[in-house]
Amino acid sequence: MNPQTRRNFLKTTGCLTIGFSLAGMSAFPELLHPVQELPGGLRRHPAVNAWLEILPDGRLRVFTGKIELGQGIRTAVAQMAAEELSMSMDLIQVVIADTDRTPDEGYTAGSGSVVNSAMSVRYAAAYARQKLLELAAEYLDVPITGLWIENGRIGTANDTRGISFDTVLDGRRITDTVRPPVQLKARSDRRVIGKPVARKDIYYMAAAEPVFIHNMRFPGMVHARVVRPPSYGAVLKRMEENLLKKEFPKLESVVRDGSFLGVLSEDEYTVIKAQEYLKKNAEWDQEKPIPEIENEKLPEYLLSLPATDETVENEGSDPENDTDIEWIESSYFKPYIMHGAIGPSCALGLYKEDRLFIWTHSQGVFPLREALSGLLDIPAEHIHVQGVPGSGCYGHNGADDVAADVALLARAFPGRHIRLQWSRTEEHQWEPYGSAMILRNRAILSDRGRITHWKYDLWSDTHSQRPGGSAGKLLPASYLRKPVTDNSFGFSGGGYRNAIPYYQIPNRYVKAHFFRGPLRVSALRALGAYANLFAIECFMDELAVHAAKDPYEFRLMHLNDLRAREVMQKLRNRTSTASHPEDTGIGIAFSRYKNTAAYCAVAARVAVKDGKIQLQKMWSVIDAGETINPDGLKNQTEGGMIQSASWTLREEVTFTPEGISSTDWNSYPIFRFGDVPEVEVTIIDRPDTPPLGAGEAAQGPAAAAVANAVFHACGKRIRRLPLEKYL
Repeated sequence: MNPQTRRNFLKTTGCLTIGFSLAGMSAFPELLHPVQELPGGLRRHPAVNAWLEILPDGRLRVFTGKIELGQGIRTAVAQMAAEELSMSMDLIQVVIADTDRTPDEGYTAGSGSVVNSAMSVRYAAAYARQKLLELAAEYLDVPITGLWIENGRIGTANDTRGISFDTVLDGRRITDTVRPPVQLKARSDRRVIGKPVARKDIYYMAAAEPVFIHNMRFPGMVHARVVRPPSYGAVLKRMEENLLKKEFPKLESVVRDGSFLGVLSEDEYTVIKAQEYLKKNAEWDQEKPIPEIENEKLPEYLLSLPATDETVENEGSDPENDTDIEWIESSYFKPYIMHGAIGPSCALGLYKEDRLFIWTHSQGVFPLREALSGLLDIPAEHIHVQGVPGSGCYGHNGADDVAADVALLARAFPGRHIRLQWSRTEEHQWEPYGSAMILRNRAILSDRGRITHWKYDLWSDTHSQRPGGSAGKLLPASYLRKPVTDNSFGFSGGGYRNAIPYYQIPNRYVKAHFFRGPLRVSALRALGAYANLFAIECFMDELAVHAAKDPYEFRLMHLNDLRAREVMQKLRNRTSTASHPEDTGIGIAFSRYKNTAAYCAVAARVAVKDGKIQLQKMWSVIDAGETINPDGLKNQTEGGMIQSASWTLREEVTFTPEGISSTDWNSYPIFRFGDVPEVEVTIIDRPDTPPLGAGEAAQGPAAAAVANAVFHACGKRIRRLPLEKYL
């Protein structure tokens, strides 16, 4: 029996397996939508056994193709299943991101985990509940309306013990296809959804228990390190393997494939020292050094690069040639910033009996599997990728690259588990960064202070070079003796995410200009929304000053969406009732993430003293539709504000022609614990509306709120990040 057949056999023996169809969708009462539409993940994977298994002992195993990044998806999907099947959370096991077991949900990105994955589990569990009740009614010969369901058992009102799910199934497999209506629990009956549920992983982190991939160990495991070239495009010319092994007799193996160079040993210290030795003694030809660019002239340099133009929006009239009209203009700049994961990227690999096993904190185990298949010329079905949480992520960091490193080493050194962890310097030098961006705003105000015309131009590199099944996007691919390359640009849409203002402006023109910059870039939390909202919301503040309007009132007079208005009004109430020390400034900002997801308004209070910015407090009001776990939503919003404030005040990738120079936490400073402001998050829960993606909603408005607060504290408008550098 082959592994896939064996897996299917084990998953369907004694388990509930229900197939789905999209046919026959119609409206019905208890849904979150007037017309039911199955979640995107469920439409792609319509079988219930893609999402859950009811085990013979009555426990529930739930599957999600999403990886746990700190957003609490493991807890959220368990809540969904527990609610719809009336089960205790303790009876639910969640399996995450496993190419042999979970549905292929692509990447864990774009604030889509709850909306797509957790909601798919919810619908699957609700349909399973209905089928179990139907089977139990038949088994007990009673009307279905008189049955209760609780913790893996079903019974009548007169029978408090009931019968088990296993008895109800009686060895059968339910293969029905779902046809609406799927009866989700009524709001009044919900006991788990909408309630704060503690995340067990946070407890384990606080207790220093093994949580992350960095903690994984296997018997007989060897450690590995890869020797990086001194700069982009360098080619390995010579290395003396005999001298290396003489210097480090504990080395198990030295792996070289073109310019890809790795060392392995049971002793981790040995491979670290061998890596350092090779950095000093291996000879490299540097063919493509980074251009010499003065930091202060980086915007001008990027603007000088060839660019591809894309019109994002063109609505209304353009009075460009009317010389009697006064345009108000401002330009902003965001530098390259890095993910700065607290734990450097790490992966484990094993090549055995023509099969490759990879443990990774990649955001996309299935796309990574396809990319590794192309990199190593191994059939994808012979590769098993298991997702394991990593310590910090926030987008496309080095996780896929270190997995590719360890895969190459595992094939060259089969039969043993190999653990490879990047150093802090490697992480800072080689991860793909968030692109630098130049942003230009122009607007016309009416006599009454309303915006009549809006022009916005942005310049950016791509915001996604994820492997996406392409081996050429993996870092070591181009260093091999037979290099694999992919020079495609990547996802341009991320550059103009949230570039269209959510405000009611009759005449709007938005244009994007895409260049290829000097540094390796890819997806960073919120993609282009962070910089676009920084520029738009700072400009809204500037326009409010021109119009002699209060910042809240100016935004409200351009907002027709009632939910957006409520978020802003509630934030104003929160900040107006708080006490504010003298010589401080309050800044505000608003956004609806992607213009379709969560509504989020942020306020910040700062003091500017002795040339330093002191961020004292931040407030946020967020409307993410139905709230699944209030604690989880607050955690995401708090973390987003704090991370964004760190980006905004301090962070900037620096480089020279020789390579990246921001190689540690001193040269790339982030917030320390003492820098973290007081944060206060208010949730507007809307249990009768669909949940909205919220994980990245705070990034953009938080940046603008801090910048606007600096202006109101000291009168200086800083349009270039990081703010502390240009105060």
